[in-house]
Amino acid sequence: MREYLLTLCVTAAVTYLLTGPVRKFAIATGAMPEIRARDVHREPTPRLGGIAMFGGLCAGLLVADHLDSLNGVFERSNEPRALLSGAALIWIIGVLDDKFEIDALIKLGGQMIAAGVMVVQGLTILWLPVPGVGAVSLTSWQGTLLTVALVVITINAVNFVDGLDGLAAGMVCIAAAAFFMYAYRIWFGYGIEAAAPATLFAAILMGMCLGFLPHNMHPARIFMGDSGSMLIGLVLAAGAISITGQVDPDALRMNLSLSGSEREATHAMLPVFIPLLMPLTIIAIPMADLVLAIVRRTWKGQSPFAADRGHLHHRLLEIGHSHSRAVLIMYFWAALIAFGTLAYSVHSASMWIVFVIVALSAVGLVLLLLPRFTPRAPRWAEAFVPPRYRRRTRLAAAAAAARDAEEWDGDEEERTPVGAGVSGVNGATAIGPRSRFPDRRKTGASR
Repeated sequence: MREYLLTLCVTAAVTYLLTGPVRKFAIATGAMPEIRARDVHREPTPRLGGIAMFGGLCAGLLVADHLDSLNGVFERSNEPRALLSGAALIWIIGVLDDKFEIDALIKLGGQMIAAGVMVVQGLTILWLPVPGVGAVSLTSWQGTLLTVALVVITINAVNFVDGLDGLAAGMVCIAAAAFFMYAYRIWFGYGIEAAAPATLFAAILMGMCLGFLPHNMHPARIFMGDSGSMLIGLVLAAGAISITGQVDPDALRMNLSLSGSEREATHAMLPVFIPLLMPLTIIAIPMADLVLAIVRRTWKGQSPFAADRGHLHHRLLEIGHSHSRAVLIMYFWAALIAFGTLAYSVHSASMWIVFVIVALSAVGLVLLLLPRFTPRAPRWAEAFVPPRYRRRTRLAAAAAAARDAEEWDGDEEERTPVGAGVSGVNGATAIGPRSRFPDRRKTGASR
């Protein structure tokens, strides 16, 4: 465990330290696209954060290769090299897209090529554990197609959810933490050495996200861009592929049967089938957003890759949540699904876990719909609640607003707009200065 923590810390430190220089490099090279209609931020922000994340990935793999307990992962398996090759290719495509905005079909082809590079080097799905059937061996073509599909879907799911400051990095970090616990349990608890690469990938992925998050939280100083979102999506998919298609279910079943009674082995057999669910649960929220976006855009006759403001995080903002609260709500649901599945795999016989998951889901729904409700305190309790919850205060504020509107309509004095030439000061934006007083003559109001 100490070696994994050391690898995580080194990855996070390198990513954090590289992000500052990368930000200056992005500004110098002009990797700051203009504000689009679907964007939430108000000022141009540099991209290319994936450069720092890729540096953290390389540092993590390099440190792990020189640690005695993790060096065996590189000697017994070619999966770390396969991951590095695919990550380098997808990172180059992402950097080009951040700077020149290449076509979506070209990116899709690059994602498939990166997945194919990993398959050629041995990172592929060899078999699938099917409940009631056992381990189903896959042919070479079946394993290749399934691997490429999982990589492409995961990359685009993470890319689609990257719409708010800190959202993609935080959700992937939560998913990687749950996946690390699951893979470490398979590797250390059951002695399955084939789960060691997936454990290493999850630790490195957590370090990449944790090192980048301080620069990316609201208000973000730099975006990870496609170079970062596609990179962490590929690393997440690589870990899922490694533990799903490389861990032999028969070996795990044998270890479970020797660990206790037949009843205990039956309950403990759930981790054999969790690989079918864990890769889906860790990207459940991004996957739902991806499916809804494709259906929505296709229904409107648009391309599935056409950008819009209909993502889940955009809808949270429309409901009335603030930027930070919307991100935290997405964090909550991602953690509930990922860690709920993990907890159920550990104690599948306990119904308390199901009750806790249901209770937390109810809490999440209340938090989700909270802006729809306006709390009203009774008159006897108005002295004990903040002023915004008092009925008389709200009525007085409404009356004052009505008087101000009447005074504005009857005011003949010329008002001079207050502008600012510096972005972000006195209401100015990166596009230009903003007037403090709207021009009523444009709307037909009497002067």
